[in-house]
Amino acid sequence: MMEVILLERVEKLGQMGQVVKVRPGFARNFLLPQKKALRATKENLAVFEQRRAQLETVNLQKRSEAEQVAQKMNGVSVVLIRQAGESGQLYGSVSARDIATGVTEAGFTVIRGQVTLDKAIKTLGLHPVRVVLHPEVAVQVTVNVAQSAEEAEMQAKGINPIQLAQKAAQGGGEDETPAAPAAKAEKKPAKAKKKADQDQDEGEGEAEAKTKTKAEAKPAAKDSGKAAKPKSEKREKKAKPA
Repeated sequence: MMEVILLERVEKLGQMGQVVKVRPGFARNFLLPQKKALRATKENLAVFEQRRAQLETVNLQKRSEAEQVAQKMNGVSVVLIRQAGESGQLYGSVSARDIATGVTEAGFTVIRGQVTLDKAIKTLGLHPVRVVLHPEVAVQVTVNVAQSAEEAEMQAKGINPIQLAQKAAQGGGEDETPAAPAAKAEKKPAKAKKKADQDQDEGEGEAEAKTKTKAEAKPAAKDSGKAAKPKSEKREKKAKPA
């Protein structure tokens, strides 16, 4: 392990002026190049004490500036358009670099190292991401990952485009309204009434047909009687001469 003097607050490590033990690789690759720490030697301890007041003043100025930026960044949402499958899984991922670029395009200069991302974003939706503006000041931004600007607007309103598309595909979308059952109930009496009217019309038609048949049958019977009468008269005439 290596001992270093922190020149500023480092999250999960310590405050300015503290001597802490870190891994040599972390010190050489991050703390020392970024001028966040010095090797903990007697000479460096003496230098730090001489510069302590100056370092604290600079730190206060930077923190004040970061707090002002944080107030302006409060509620910032960054839209990132990505392609994804039906389940919402991205074809690829969203990295800290992508988020830093999006925040910078929104008007706030941020580098990749300021974006705290435990793992890459691999799904559509709204993702809260922490951005460190200063060792003592951080702000949360919303990363809106969508397949189009229209879907991004829907997600910002709390609508899930994936679920909406699935419901539409199943035929159970939002077209089914509470008024639909009432409309169906109204159609049933109308159908019953229509059927009753049809039955009534059929009944009246049959009655008319029967009446017409009877009326036609009576004249036919009279005509048959008249036709039979002359035959009987001829027989009587033939019988008289005998």
